Amino acid sequence: MSKKVIVIGGGIIGLCSAYFLQKEGHEVTVIDKSGLDSGASYVNAGYLSPSHIIPLSAPGVVKKGLKWMLSPSSPFYVKPRMDLEFLKWAWAFNASCNSKHVERTAPVIRDITILSQRLFEDIIKSEKLNAHYKKKGLIMLCQTQKMLEEEIKILKLAQSLGLEAQEYSIRDIESIEPNVKINSIGGTYYKCDHHSTPHEFMTQLKTHLKDVGVTFRSNDEVVDFKFSDRKITNIITTKFNVAADEFVLASGSWTAKLVKKMGLKLLLQAGKGYRIDSKQKTKITVPAILAEAKVAVTPMNGFTRFAGTMEIAGINHNINKVRVEAISRAVKQYYPNIEPTEQEKSNARCGLRPVSPDGLPYIGKSSKFCNLTIAAGHAMMGWSMGTATGLFVAEIISDKKPSLDLKPFHPERQF
Repeated sequence: MSKKVIVIGGGIIGLCSAYFLQKEGHEVTVIDKSGLDSGASYVNAGYLSPSHIIPLSAPGVVKKGLKWMLSPSSPFYVKPRMDLEFLKWAWAFNASCNSKHVERTAPVIRDITILSQRLFEDIIKSEKLNAHYKKKGLIMLCQTQKMLEEEIKILKLAQSLGLEAQEYSIRDIESIEPNVKINSIGGTYYKCDHHSTPHEFMTQLKTHLKDVGVTFRSNDEVVDFKFSDRKITNIITTKFNVAADEFVLASGSWTAKLVKKMGLKLLLQAGKGYRIDSKQKTKITVPAILAEAKVAVTPMNGFTRFAGTMEIAGINHNINKVRVEAISRAVKQYYPNIEPTEQEKSNARCGLRPVSPDGLPYIGKSSKFCNLTIAAGHAMMGWSMGTATGLFVAEIISDKKPSLDLKPFHPERQF
């Protein structure tokens, strides 16, 4: 049965939800507070990465985080503050940082990311999108023996889960990147990973959705909700009062703020990430992560993107030049002949990634409102999990059996 569905949020999760919902025959409207041309879905590294099987809440992260709090240029920074929601999130995050949690979640992350890769490619092919998409793998570049040993441990876990990956010497790395000088002692190579140019996919998917009848309302913020008998009946925005049968909350880092208006609670913090785009001829052809610096390098269509940091300091889009400089410095350390220009650094942008305490997204129905589906909290993996999440949303609303077991993603799971 066709339903009128409102999707709140126009990032990768919202657009993919709209895509699969309209495929099911639903009447879809996407509402977003932005101009639908900025945010984390546009400034991410563009990875579709089954290799990222270790959640952010991993053993040792809290210890590293406490150490990194003393450095303004650290890869991972949590700003301490006397805020109850933040303290609850921090407590749950700490509780998730253990090896048993990694064992439970790694197969879950593998399954959703592999499905997302297939769906991403299917969308490009079936809708004839002219969007950049490559299967070049991903190199984890290490400069120290300690880091190499840590990456090899992750590699072995990935191999045990059936992912195509292997250890690479510096000579192996040079064989797939022969035209780039690399300062590394070796690393690991994940052939299973793919990459893309985010703004191309986002722009063309929006155009396709408009062509098939999806309605878009940009620069329009949801400010309140109307309820009746365990149902949301209307949303009130800065411009409209809109009724619908079903509502999808895919608002990224703003999701926690919106669920509060419904009397719901969701542990979620905004994690800011930065990107520097360079149009220099870097000759980099294979994506890489600079392991010690936690900086991602992606050869996109017409430019190279350097992205990194996880800064949990509330919702804001302030550009911290110290962190931008740290990304630039890391690039030079690993690629001695490459360095972002002052202009490229001044054009750096940031995006806010919604971080759950356990590193898994929230995907599923609310028990309080039978017509509310939540799809948020993907942290750095929104691009890697976006298409599968959109499919799950459509399956939930269409009363179909989900393609994967969604229990690990339940919005009301206990931490």
